[in-house]
Amino acid sequence: MKTLLIAAVLGSLLFLAGGCSSGYDGNGVQELSRYPIMRATGYAIISRQPGPTGDDRILQAMRASKLDAYRELSEQVFGQQLIANTDLRDNIQTDNELRARTAGIIKGARVIRSYPLNNTYVTELELDSRLIYDLYKMRGAL
Repeated sequence: MKTLLIAAVLGSLLFLAGGCSSGYDGNGVQELSRYPIMRATGYAIISRQPGPTGDDRILQAMRASKLDAYRELSEQVFGQQLIANTDLRDNIQTDNELRARTAGIIKGARVIRSYPLNNTYVTELELDSRLIYDLYKMRGAL
């Protein structure tokens, strides 16, 4: 299961890198001449966080902004699943719903910056696709 997930991540990264190929290794996996670095930013409103004190709310906003950044990174790597539903009655729209979700495992991302900005907490992440390729090779999958 993990090998399949890592292969999916590498496949996504190879697709993102496009024509940056340098050849295939002995196992049929294409090694790139350059590896993209993906960046994501997460946000959380401090005053909307639960907690009895301001420090508690800041801590919660730090966590929430980090999770939001990971969600954005997951969308970049794995994409989004969109589910749309529109209901009509007598040719009149009665309901319109759009849901989005993403799922995947992000390994190797690192926090670049994490800081408050007015009433918002911001976390910036970075994922070097070369690291993913190297991790994949170390596990013996290549």
